[in-house]
Amino acid sequence: MTPQWEQWETQDLEALRGEVEGRLRSGEMSRWNANPEDAQQAVAKLVLTLVEFLRQVMERQAIRRVERQTLSEDETERVGQALMKLEETVHDLAEQFGIPPEELNLDLGPLGRLL
Repeated sequence: MTPQWEQWETQDLEALRGEVEGRLRSGEMSRWNANPEDAQQAVAKLVLTLVEFLRQVMERQAIRRVERQTLSEDETERVGQALMKLEETVHDLAEQFGIPPEELNLDLGPLGRLL
């Protein structure tokens, strides 16, 4: 299954922008609550979501390279180990901030979820 973000078109991004602007004008979309106690967790969630997104992109690229046999066995092993360690680190940090791993995602409106 192709991830949603790989199918984005310019008109999709324009539609998303229009929807977000409309929701902000109507007050339907809430603004960020600048509560200092929530700020750290909100930033951690955003950063960890983006790191997880990049990890998944790198994982897909590594799989394509393995399938095309452009990596040696040693390179394949190193890439696999690095990606597993990165996933473990993201989950550990999420746990430290009290963020369930399944919440590491972004709602992109009409485009769906990032992950």
